[in-house]
This record gives sequence, C-alpha cells and structure tokens, in this order.
Amino acid sequence: MTRAAPANGHLAGAMEKPAAAGPHRSLWGDVWRQFRRHKGALTGLAVLGLVVAACTAGPWVYWHDPFASDLAARNLGMSLGHPFGTDNVGRDTLARVLIGGRISLAVGLAAMLLGVLIGTLVGVMSGFFKTLDGALMRLTDMFLALPLLPLLLVTIMLFRDSLRDMLGPEAGVFLMIVFVIGATSWMQTARVVRGEVLAVKAREFVVAAASIGTRRRNVVLRHILPNVMSPVMVSASLGVATAIITESALSFLGLGFPSDFPTWGRLLFDGQNAIELTPARVIWPGIMISVTVLSVNFIGDGLRDALDPKQRGR
Repeated sequence: MTRAAPANGHLAGAMEKPAAAGPHRSLWGDVWRQFRRHKGALTGLAVLGLVVAACTAGPWVYWHDPFASDLAARNLGMSLGHPFGTDNVGRDTLARVLIGGRISLAVGLAAMLLGVLIGTLVGVMSGFFKTLDGALMRLTDMFLALPLLPLLLVTIMLFRDSLRDMLGPEAGVFLMIVFVIGATSWMQTARVVRGEVLAVKAREFVVAAASIGTRRRNVVLRHILPNVMSPVMVSASLGVATAIITESALSFLGLGFPSDFPTWGRLLFDGQNAIELTPARVIWPGIMISVTVLSVNFIGDGLRDALDPKQRGR
C-alpha cells in the first residue's frame, strides 16, 4: 500500500527557504538618508564646506598679505588685482576676509563647545538628580533673565586688559571672547536636555538598569547620555551660528578683537566710516557672516528632522 503524497501546500512549506534578510540598517545610516532628503541642509552643508575650505586654505593660496599696507593702492574698488578692493591703508580686503574667517569660525566652534558642555552637564544633572533640579533650573532661569549684551560688554571691559597682560593680546582676547560667549549661551541647551533626560529616565531599560544595582554614573554615561545626543547635536549646530553673531556684534561695537586680528565683525567696525567711499569693505564681511549663519541654520534644521524618529519612519 503506497503512502499518499503530501499536499502541495505542506510540501511547499517544508521546502521553502527562509526569506533573505534585508540590508542592514544602522541608526546613523537612517539619519544620513533622512538628512539627504533635506535640500536646504545639503545646500547649507556644501556652502559651509566652501566657506571653511576658503578660510582654511585661502590665506596660503591667495597671493596678497592680509597685513601688508600699500598706501598707493588704498581705497580701491573691486578689480582683478584686488577682487574685494582695499582698505584705507591699502590692505587687500579679500585677504583680510579670508584670514578673519579663521578667527570667527574658531571662536564660533570653541564657544559652541563650551556652551554645549555646560548646558549638557547642567541638563543631565538637573533631570537625573531630583535634589539638584530646583536649584539648577532656578540658576538657568536667572541667566535667561539677564540682559546678555550689557553683561557681555561689562565683562569684556573689566577683564580685557588684565587678560591681555597675562596671556598676550592674541590668546588673552580669544579666551576671553570664547569664555564670555560660551558662559552665556548654555541655558537653552540645559532646558532641552533636562526635558529629554526626564523622559528617558522613566523608560524601562533605565529602570531595569537601576533595579539591578547599576551605579548612577554608569546609568548616566551608558543609558542617559546616548539617548539625549540628538537635541545636543542640534543645539551644537545652532550654537555655532549664535557664537559667530555674538562675536561679530562685540567686534562691531569695538569691544572684541583689536584691528590686528581682522574678524568679520572687526572688518565691519573698521569699514563703517568709509561705507560711502569703499562699500565693499562692509558688504563682503557682512555677506560672509550671513552666508555662514544661514548655512549653519539650514544644517541644524536638517539635523533636527533627521534625528526625529517620526521623520525617519522608525
């Protein structure tokens, strides 16, 4: 007696191979794919890359010395020999814009790092340790209530000369500007990070880690911080733009870097009295500030969308 053949469905099911797994998807791969969909962010990234490359390599490639005076060529307009014109003592404006971009971008990056570091530390401590929450948030509210520009002006006027004498004119002014901007730009980051920490702290994996006796330091470093990096990165990108604007405002008011260090804000300050005679001295530094800040803001918008799980469809 022969055994009946198994049904076609069972035979197909027995012989069916498991479906091939799809391509591996990582978190940062998803973030990059979502970031590429933001055309403004890609444009901002390309423009910012050009600005950084020009300011980094330009002073080595461009043939004019940014500090060399030529009284015979002073107050010239735009020409082939001087694409951005010259100032009142014959210094090439393009060369000074390129060298000044180094200082402005360095100030923006350093002040952003300081502000994000302070804001992240205060936000994590406030959100994770309930006993510190009230005091740290009241401190944050106090800084938010302070008039920042007058505070910056008073601080610079009080400590500029002493830091120059102590550290030299270049290092002293740079450290003072970075510290003043960074110490007055951490509050928004602290409040955002605190809210994220409060949300993450109540999730199951953090509660489970605490229940098995994991040290608080390890809970913060391994479970809290990695999950609050998204708003920190967005705050960092926008902090660069804020720092560049603040430094430019201080230099434009004559309280930032001296004329020997031609930041974009200082170039605006030096050229304001000759705007009718040589408007290029004001136009080009202003364009560089605007383009850089707009590019950073577009990048921040793209990062915000890319780091949002709802936008990535996760």
